[in-house]
Amino acid sequence: MKILLLSAYSAKSHQSWCHSLVSMFPEHEWTNLSLPGRYFNWRIRGNALTWGLGERKVLEQHYDMVVATSMVDCATLRGLVSNLAVIPWIVYFHENQFAYPVDKENDHTEPKMVTLYNALCAEKIIFNTKYNLDSFIDGLSNFLKKMPDGVPDNVIDLIAKKSHVLAVPVESNMITKDELRQKHAIPVLLWNHRWEYDKGPERLYNLLVELRRRNFSFKLNLIGQRFRLIPEAIKKIKDEFSDIILNFGFIEEKEIYKRTLNDSDFVLSTSLHDFQGVSVLEGVVAGCIPVVPQRLAYPEIFPDRFCYRSELLQENIEATSMADKIVELNQLNKKQLLKEIEISIFSKDNLRPSYLEILFSH
Repeated sequence: MKILLLSAYSAKSHQSWCHSLVSMFPEHEWTNLSLPGRYFNWRIRGNALTWGLGERKVLEQHYDMVVATSMVDCATLRGLVSNLAVIPWIVYFHENQFAYPVDKENDHTEPKMVTLYNALCAEKIIFNTKYNLDSFIDGLSNFLKKMPDGVPDNVIDLIAKKSHVLAVPVESNMITKDELRQKHAIPVLLWNHRWEYDKGPERLYNLLVELRRRNFSFKLNLIGQRFRLIPEAIKKIKDEFSDIILNFGFIEEKEIYKRTLNDSDFVLSTSLHDFQGVSVLEGVVAGCIPVVPQRLAYPEIFPDRFCYRSELLQENIEATSMADKIVELNQLNKKQLLKEIEISIFSKDNLRPSYLEILFSH
């Protein structure tokens, strides 16, 4: 089978998913087009123009199926390239615009419409978590209620009926043998997310201040994809906690990234916007204890003992709860704690049968 794989905003987790998909099904012939994960507003609306004209020879080849991420303007591409209109499309939602934390001046109406049309024009839709699916359906329902007229009654039903949930696979080779893993008298905290506001860097800063106030000793690996504008909270952390930072910035080399995860003890999330939390899962596979908020997809993935109290409007209370959780878990046996987490369900081997059924069954 010849499959066209389209990723219009190739962020780290999107790249990982594309690589996993191809490696799980090497018996098929894959053609992959991707665009850099930057200039979000242009990318989500302009990718059909970029590819529809700039990659027309590639798109006009014969394919049996298209698999696209939700950032691809699928409806427009099917209109621009006639042969793509008559083959099945499967759209994978790493995230959804209806649950994205935006301000009132920029409510992402156009990206929401793009992903709505994607969901409608695809033969099958896949979400990485149930939270992603549910928040998409709920957000879309509320969004359509605000429209003045002309909204058909069956939009939600049409989308729900063809929706599935399948996680992004997480590399199992991040696991390090016990004898290779460094042991720390002082716990090492890991924060390995994009350096943007939706990942809650100011909440991380509040946590670090609270831990220092308690005289709790720790080290920090503050790593992740960084952009031209660095959040002020990240700058404050670098200035005020330079004495305990082990690694700071983006780690390009894959093996060094894995080693940094292996050498950490706790992997943290302070996110306002996460639909699977692949970075956290990578840390857990590497042997880190997760400390995550009771929101987003995290309660779906991790037992309650790893979730701190979510307080979006009272960040000081959230920082206190997070600090309490770290102090509590630090006193327990790490290996026993990790046994409570079903991390193997995210491996390619375990996910392959479900992907096989959903992608290739009619």
